[in-house]
Amino acid sequence: MNSTVQAAAAQATRPADGRAPHRGLALGLVLAAQLLVVIDVSIVTLALPAIQHGLGFSPAGLQWVISAYALAFGGLLLLGGRLADLLGRRAILITGAAVFTAASLACGLAASAGALVAARAAEGLGAALMAPAALSLILAMFPEGPQRTRALGAFGAVSGAGGAIGVLAGGMLTTWLSWRWIFFVSLPVGALIIAGARPLLPESRAGLGHRRFDAAGAVTVTGGLSLLVYAVVTAAGHGWGSAATAGLLAGAAALLAAFIVVEARSAAPLLPLSFFRNRTVTAANLAGLLLGGLMFPMFVFLSLYMQQVLGYSPIRAGLAFLVIAAGIIASSGLAQHLVTRAGARLVLAAGLAGFAIAQVLFTRLPAAGSYAAHLLPGFLIVAAALGLAFVGDLVASATGVRPADAGLASGLINTSQQIGGAVGLAVTTTIAAARTASLLHSGHPAAVALTGGFHDAFAVTGALALAAALVAAALIGRARPAAVAAEPPAFPAPAAAARARTKEPGPDN
Repeated sequence: MNSTVQAAAAQATRPADGRAPHRGLALGLVLAAQLLVVIDVSIVTLALPAIQHGLGFSPAGLQWVISAYALAFGGLLLLGGRLADLLGRRAILITGAAVFTAASLACGLAASAGALVAARAAEGLGAALMAPAALSLILAMFPEGPQRTRALGAFGAVSGAGGAIGVLAGGMLTTWLSWRWIFFVSLPVGALIIAGARPLLPESRAGLGHRRFDAAGAVTVTGGLSLLVYAVVTAAGHGWGSAATAGLLAGAAALLAAFIVVEARSAAPLLPLSFFRNRTVTAANLAGLLLGGLMFPMFVFLSLYMQQVLGYSPIRAGLAFLVIAAGIIASSGLAQHLVTRAGARLVLAAGLAGFAIAQVLFTRLPAAGSYAAHLLPGFLIVAAALGLAFVGDLVASATGVRPADAGLASGLINTSQQIGGAVGLAVTTTIAAARTASLLHSGHPAAVALTGGFHDAFAVTGALALAAALVAAALIGRARPAAVAAEPPAFPAPAAAARARTKEPGPDN
């Protein structure tokens, strides 16, 4: 690279005030965006009873406080990732943060059940823009290799620990203030992201040579994914064998099939089918689908077990998850080093195998259990497993991906995990409810019946963990992350940036 190119790169990525961007602060801002997205999934869990009482939700309608967010988030993630590639990753991050922050304010001020559900859907839209933009900015800022692995390790730590932090924050805010504060707490973080993105983050776009937008692909994939999520979250009410559920699933399948046909014929596809020729990326997304399918239900049923069976208060249940949050942060740091040395395949498979072991322990939880004897051993294993699995899956999902497809890769892995979570939660909830009803009908006490239902759910999540581990071990490539970037990093080297500011010739000029 000659000095002219270096100067241009430095100029393109330097903030408007002329100062060199700070890589650590930039990463911190991106992690704040991801934390906001992840926390908002779990922070409502322990606040649902208070929300139901405050706004008069029916028992059946209460699920839409979670499902409305999941529907918009899961359905629009792939679109959000490609928009980031085409329109600018920083610009889409700012747009998503603005939508998310405004929607959070609307959630906190909601005066009716319908207003809260609508605002939660708007939050999901903001999250669907923010999440893939945040991850793709990391892929753009850090070259493939140890630097990217460390950044993805931090991203994985936030993604994993954020769920536990959200549960704790939800319990504390609901108990000490009110349920409305679980939404108001997002406002300063959203404002920080909006204010800090332009001076701290470099703008980057896909070098596709065009700005054509695949409208037909966007409509069919968004419609198909949204209909799929809607079908699974309403299946418990309609019945899995009902005509309504079958019709919704058939409609989703038809739209997704149409999407494949559109992409095969499009000159500028939203999701090029050639993307799946990368076996490691394909396997990482399949593993991510299964990982979401086991992780979301696991946290929900552990929360229900502690509150409904052991009688924990919301705050006590939230505090119980702290060991998982702290352990994930530690294990994610370890995973960064292991991926560099052993490769993503081994790290991901090991993490998923650990998940399977933990689920076996949870299938043995007693109705009169204790935290130290029965929950803590499984929690420690989950903490170690989640750090390994998240980092391994994130690294694998970006391995060998073209710089132009960073947003696409980010949207796809997020979509896989979210769709997996929605389907996994719907299936396991149905299985647990059926088992609980059967035990109650047989005359068992409520605590025993509930625990029996949770056991069946954990058996399913254990099977998903084992299946995901086998996918990772069999299909993900053995290669370690490359040590050399495939493109110039979004942040220029300090020497290049200095030469650009002073217009000094470089040594290769």
